[in-house]
Amino acid sequence: MSGGGSSLFSGFRVLGLYSNHVPHALRYHKKHREFYLVTAVGKCFHAYNVNRLGIVAISNSLSDDITCVTADRMLVFTAAGRLISAFARNKEVVMRYHGHKQEVHLLLPLGDQLISADSGGDVIVWDVQGGDIYLRLQFDLNTFEVSAMMHPSTYLNKVLLGSSQGALQLWNIKTSKLLFTFPGWSSGVTVLQQSPAVDVVGIGTAAGRIIIHNIRMDETLMSFTQDWGPVNSLAFRTDGPPIVASGSPQGHIAFWDLERRQLVTQQRHAHSTAVAGATFLHGEPLLVTNGADNAIKVWIFDQEGGGARLLRSRQGHSAPPTTIHHHGSDGKNILSAGQDGTLQSFSIVHERFNKNLGHGEFRKEQKKKKGLLYEELRLPSITAFSSADARQSDWDGIVACHRGRPAATTWNYQRCTMGIHHLCSPLPLRVMCLLSHFQAVDITSCGNFVVIGSSTGRLDVYNLQSGQHRGCYGDDDKAHSGSVRGVATDTLNQLTTSVGSDWLLKFWRFKTRKQEEQLELNAAPASLMLHRDSGMLALALDDFTLLVVDIETRRVVRKFAGHHGNINDMTFSPDGRWLVTAAMDCTIRTWDIPSGCLVDCFLVSMAPVGVSMSPTGDFLATAHVDSLGIYLWTNKSLCGPVGLRPLPADYLPTVETLPGVKADESEKEVTSEEAEDAYRSADQLGAELVTLSLQPESRWKSLLHLDDIKKRNKPVAPPAAPAAAPFFLPTLPGLTPRFTLPTASEEETQVNRTTLHFFLIDRPVSLLKDCGPAALSVELTCLTSEEGGASHLLLAFILMIDSMLASGRDFELAHAYLALFLKVHLRSLSQDAVAMAALLRLSSRLEARWAELRTSFDQSLCLISYTKSALL
Repeated sequence: MSGGGSSLFSGFRVLGLYSNHVPHALRYHKKHREFYLVTAVGKCFHAYNVNRLGIVAISNSLSDDITCVTADRMLVFTAAGRLISAFARNKEVVMRYHGHKQEVHLLLPLGDQLISADSGGDVIVWDVQGGDIYLRLQFDLNTFEVSAMMHPSTYLNKVLLGSSQGALQLWNIKTSKLLFTFPGWSSGVTVLQQSPAVDVVGIGTAAGRIIIHNIRMDETLMSFTQDWGPVNSLAFRTDGPPIVASGSPQGHIAFWDLERRQLVTQQRHAHSTAVAGATFLHGEPLLVTNGADNAIKVWIFDQEGGGARLLRSRQGHSAPPTTIHHHGSDGKNILSAGQDGTLQSFSIVHERFNKNLGHGEFRKEQKKKKGLLYEELRLPSITAFSSADARQSDWDGIVACHRGRPAATTWNYQRCTMGIHHLCSPLPLRVMCLLSHFQAVDITSCGNFVVIGSSTGRLDVYNLQSGQHRGCYGDDDKAHSGSVRGVATDTLNQLTTSVGSDWLLKFWRFKTRKQEEQLELNAAPASLMLHRDSGMLALALDDFTLLVVDIETRRVVRKFAGHHGNINDMTFSPDGRWLVTAAMDCTIRTWDIPSGCLVDCFLVSMAPVGVSMSPTGDFLATAHVDSLGIYLWTNKSLCGPVGLRPLPADYLPTVETLPGVKADESEKEVTSEEAEDAYRSADQLGAELVTLSLQPESRWKSLLHLDDIKKRNKPVAPPAAPAAAPFFLPTLPGLTPRFTLPTASEEETQVNRTTLHFFLIDRPVSLLKDCGPAALSVELTCLTSEEGGASHLLLAFILMIDSMLASGRDFELAHAYLALFLKVHLRSLSQDAVAMAALLRLSSRLEARWAELRTSFDQSLCLISYTKSALL
């Protein structure tokens, strides 16, 4: 039976994806006065603001992975296979460019043109707006294989091409002419970069040389050589010091002084993989880098000697995560251990709360040994870990087992570092190294003890505060005759359960470490998971079946079958009703324990290796093979009723698309088109209600006190006259020099000079809102005929206030304007019978409106008083 997607989970977002091997693009937004960073992540790209490294936009996905990305002032260009796409607003594809026959690997925007080069030797110049091919150049791969492109500054319609053979060519793309050929330096060109000086270009080669060359004079000014292999990236500093930075495949960055012609400093291990791209921000001492290690870093140069330090970064796993668990009871943080050897914490709230606990290292006495390389100091990757937040403020709250290591490490979540203890077995070191390694671990709910199982069948207990060994399970110091596959402790530290490759599930008394009972299994167990609140113990067996055991009765209460591959991980829902499992058959299944049925199943494109349900039940987190991110799935049952029914045995699940990254709403760059589509609240919710204007209080609250404010702000000394302007530049009198505009006719001056007739335009209230308190006082004063107005304008103003009160909009402004109006013109109004009649009608409307509001206020206050005082 074929079915639809998941009825219980829907894709929400992915955590921990920031960058890959594609060099980044940097763009400057003139209106925001801010730099934005664009990085490629698989089939889409992300846009970050450099100031906070907050994600502001995520593009729509393409059909293939992005191989190249660049940007100009308006658009972002990407290459995916043979297709080039132009994105507007960092999201939508507005133009596609078809014409390449091979994979595109270079892009260069140049005014209204876009230049692209593919692996087949074709270089195409596109018209950006129309998408037409303006020029096509074909190169022989044996003589000139294009490997780098650059537009020399101030060179109109010129492009400099570098080749993997070492030669360079300068082309005029408008006339399609080869202007000059540079013979090169007997090594392939990897990078071309414009320097702050005109005519001077930085050239990086595959041999590690950095050449500073004047292309106008065809003269090499200087050259450097880095010892780390090819030059991956070049960046010139533009805020003063003549520094050029070069990136290497080992992740190191070298900084060279162009005046002294020597190496200034170096940043080793800036990235754990090759430096994909490096760019200095224009006019600022900041360097932005990205690498294939899934990291974006911003370096600031404020150290003595010209050194740089890490200012801010966004970094995920550089190798796929293998084990994930939620940390804490609020469900906001996910601990993840990856093949890169690091232990990291990802926040589902905001990226600024992410933590990198680092890479495990050997003890200090082993570090002191001479001759050890940087990689040799690091511990192998983490295969299993357990965490508890009960005592994490007092001592280390995380314990991890490493691949092939006979010792476990402790980690401190709050300090984001590896802990002080290495938990080792009491066996002699030589025997321990040859025979065992730790592979199962569980911290007690109180956070004081940890139980660790080894490959030799030992089950040891350690104290987390002191790191001391507190005992071993089993009569002959062996809990199982085979390796321990899983271990768990109950809530009250009364019972310990363990499974081993000897097909046995054993129950131990925690304090005495004596065996109470054991169950024989039908197959070798692969892992174990205990739900402490309900006492349900889940076992994943090597025959792809699942067992649920009640630790109180010590009996198998449920058996599930349906997976067609190894079960990699499993997790319980917070209430213990569901068991969610992930297997190598690329399915994620949800089993209902009370009914013993499969209630949800869906396929994913990559096999899941880790799964964890939030303690609050709102999200399911998964980790997958060959994916660096952690994917979140929303639990639909928390948002509304979900009809879960048992699925038949022949149910065929459909593939669910892995969720993508979600932009942070607080960082998101809103465009005019998106603003038009956004929801807008109504101007007036109801005719019986009143609506405030949302104007600041200073605009209307001080209208009746303007005279006092003017007296208080009166200057002590008279203002000094400014210096006279030249005679041929006529100026206007005032404190600020202003030039006289061309004179207009007297009639036009009379119309534009005063706003006496501003009540005759369509939106008089909008004009009043734009005026400050002083300007508003002047406008209301000028309504009378003595001040240049007319008597009928007083009546028009009263009618406008009456209309505002009738509509209920701008309620506080209507009262403030009316108060100032009466203060200024009450004597004139008392002599006008028509105006007085209008004021009487306005007074009755005011009293009726206030009566309605007073009734609503009294009802609300009565209800609030009752709610606060009544016994509920």
